[in-house]
Amino acid sequence: MMIPRTLSLSAASALLSAAIALTGCSGPVEYTNNGDTRPEMAAELSNAVGAPHLASEMWDSPSGRSGEAAPEPDTRPVIACFGDSLTAGYGVDVDSSYPADLQRDLDTAGYHYRVVNLGISGETTKDGLARIDRVLAIKPAIVVVEFGGNDGLRGVPIASSRANLDSILDRLRKSGTKVALAGITLPPQYSHPYIQAFNQTYTLLANKYAVPLLPFMLQDVWGTPGSIQPDGVHPTAQGCTQVARNVMGLIKPLLKK
Repeated sequence: MMIPRTLSLSAASALLSAAIALTGCSGPVEYTNNGDTRPEMAAELSNAVGAPHLASEMWDSPSGRSGEAAPEPDTRPVIACFGDSLTAGYGVDVDSSYPADLQRDLDTAGYHYRVVNLGISGETTKDGLARIDRVLAIKPAIVVVEFGGNDGLRGVPIASSRANLDSILDRLRKSGTKVALAGITLPPQYSHPYIQAFNQTYTLLANKYAVPLLPFMLQDVWGTPGSIQPDGVHPTAQGCTQVARNVMGLIKPLLKK
């Protein structure tokens, strides 16, 4: 049976019935991408939930080789992709994550930005809030916030996850950075009131802080053959390419040439 490429949130929720696995397949990873599409540092993904393995802080640090001059610093404004496994690129090569694809899309379109991937698999909104200072430390021009899936799958009270996400957006906006919000939805085995309140979180906070909203990050990924991994949760390399297109459309009003 062919599944339509364009799905409503309710249809996507039905397809997400396998997504309960999200809480059990997290492999904490953090890495950055400065526009060079070669994976200069590989970050291994484990299957255990634990303390994040930090693969790298910035690609533009000196190599440390004797007699070798340090590279010129990359002065392009930073776009920070801040989220969980959907941002980190769980299950795909470093060069195939959506932030890596977003970098290529920006370069092709003539935008001079450096994309930094600040995704860590398995994280909740609480975890994201706990490392907000690290995001602010790199002084991003734009931050794409993608959290909430793990909260929902773990049954975190809506009030708690909403308060955490609210605080994340508040801290980012007060710093002067531009912010865009990417949402997700839940499988249908959760109660309808919970799913409805979960989905409303993104709309309410996007309106409160007047930030662009992508209601369903996996639009045109769910239901598209070859775009979701066998775990039924995470995008394949093909799917990440579409996620990058979705995010490009989300942030385009915030970009400058």
